[in-house]
Amino acid sequence: MDEFPSTAAAVTPGWLEAQLARAGLLGPDGARARIADFTWVAIGTGQVGDTARFTLSYDRPCAAPATLAGKFASADPTSRGTAAAMMLYVKEVGFYRALAGLISVRTPQVYAAEINADGTDFVLLFEDLAPERGGNQLEGCALADAEAAIRQAAALHAATKGHPAVLEADWLHGREGLLEEIGRLYHQAHAIFRERYAGQLAADALALCDELDARVERWLGRQPEEPCLIHGDFRLDNMLFGVGNGAEPIAIVDWQTCAIGCGMTDVGYFMGCGIGSALRRPNESALLALYAEEMARHGAPIAHDVMMRRYRIGALHGLFTAVFSAAFVVRTERGDANFLSMARGAAELALDHDSIGALDAMMENAKC
Repeated sequence: MDEFPSTAAAVTPGWLEAQLARAGLLGPDGARARIADFTWVAIGTGQVGDTARFTLSYDRPCAAPATLAGKFASADPTSRGTAAAMMLYVKEVGFYRALAGLISVRTPQVYAAEINADGTDFVLLFEDLAPERGGNQLEGCALADAEAAIRQAAALHAATKGHPAVLEADWLHGREGLLEEIGRLYHQAHAIFRERYAGQLAADALALCDELDARVERWLGRQPEEPCLIHGDFRLDNMLFGVGNGAEPIAIVDWQTCAIGCGMTDVGYFMGCGIGSALRRPNESALLALYAEEMARHGAPIAHDVMMRRYRIGALHGLFTAVFSAAFVVRTERGDANFLSMARGAAELALDHDSIGALDAMMENAKC
């Protein structure tokens, strides 16, 4: 498609009808339902994309839904520029077009997934999952929610481990020179992060930020032993609970940071900056055991010692993401609170398990 609406305000009844007709939801030709009216409101708290809920009415009964969700490029130029440079919009559209059908992870059904040539504008039109509640990074979650998320992580990693559709997807590998560029930008981000939050993070957490900054090229250059598709931002804000008004336990959204990597990167990220230390520490062993059980159930067993080695390294992903993102997306009050929460939890996990030591050992042994 050459043209598509790049904001919620630009969406028209004709465009919506075309997407729903393609999905076979408006009935047969000659008796096809038409959209009689629609309205939209902004939803969500994402900082690199804008999301809206559309409420529709039709001129006759049909199978089309009464509400839909749409996602667009951020209106903020800082966030939009960062997302385009990091190929975040390209990745999310690519995920829904090519990979969502490979996994049993609950994701929204997509009716449109379009992006322009330079990756600065896109649109996703998908089902409104009607959750009982959205995950909230700052409020935390119950153990049952964490268990549901861990099951989804295992389903994602097991299904895509070594899968050709993942390994051969050019858009997942990024453009040439991107990792080197991220490394250079990270050093800038670290300086900004340290100055901005120095009085709000513990001294040992700030020292850990310094240690990661000194090794960021090593971090970015690591190669997974058993590559799979990872979500990349596997935390509560990207999870919906009680989907379909409670019919399903969880759905995972916001796939703009998906990548080829080590599955324990998602798990380490979730356990650190995702749920925080108060829930993690007393339940860490049980949640990791659940992940291993689910991996085995899906036909991709992982040995405990291998899992723990990868987990220790994966814990650093939360710290990396908090530092980098804080500097290069639009600054908001909630964003500051979010990044601090992520950094604290990730640093505590990394310090509990000497993740810097694990990263150094990985480089000596060339294993991730």
